[in-house]
Amino acid sequence: MPFDLTGQTAIVTGGATGIGEAIARRLAEAGATVAVADLDKAGADATAATLGNNSFGVTMNVADSASVNAAVAEVIARTGRVHVLVNNAGVAGKAAPVTEYTDAEFQQVMQVNVNGIFYCCRAVLATMKEHKYGRIVNIASIAGKEGNPNMIAYSGSKAAVIGMTKSMGKEYATDGICVNAVSPAVVRTKILEQLTPQQVGYMTAKIPMGRTGEPVEIAAVVHFLASPDCSFVTAQCYDASGGRATY
Repeated sequence: MPFDLTGQTAIVTGGATGIGEAIARRLAEAGATVAVADLDKAGADATAATLGNNSFGVTMNVADSASVNAAVAEVIARTGRVHVLVNNAGVAGKAAPVTEYTDAEFQQVMQVNVNGIFYCCRAVLATMKEHKYGRIVNIASIAGKEGNPNMIAYSGSKAAVIGMTKSMGKEYATDGICVNAVSPAVVRTKILEQLTPQQVGYMTAKIPMGRTGEPVEIAAVVHFLASPDCSFVTAQCYDASGGRATY
């Protein structure tokens, strides 16, 4: 199979459902043992049970550094190392004008979408550097490039994801570690339930293909970036936007 991952261990955060589940399934089909990391341990276990390759669920709250460190330590104890990290876990936050966001609502999005990626990357980079190999794929969003109105926290957080990706990719460029991001346009998952139909319609109307993306389409892009074949690509942001992206 192209982009073979046989013998590798991959952590996929938010892997129990949606895009994360599609990514976990794609990586497992390529031969990886997948640690499905999620707040919902029962859901993570259920998804992992369908993947094969001794995949397993692990409890992880990406907004809590202690939880992240414990989960990564568990994965290393069970498999020996981490070859791939896919930072997929995220929240949309509410759709509202800036003036209607409370401190707590804004910070909650940042804690999951920004702090979570920082905690997860920090937890695996030492072992990846030790082994002189690693692939990190951060799930950003087209909102991080273009900014969606009434989504101040989400748009800002995903812009931060792109910036952090470029920073880390350059920082570890000589260590055998490639760090890249994928920026989807709107994808039909349960996260859309956090938004109004008007907000979803606004985003979909801006996609030249005239439809939302599918989780498996995002997983296909992630698969390459998570593979050994991604050997001269780092600090990049790949769009999966149905033509929406303008740069």
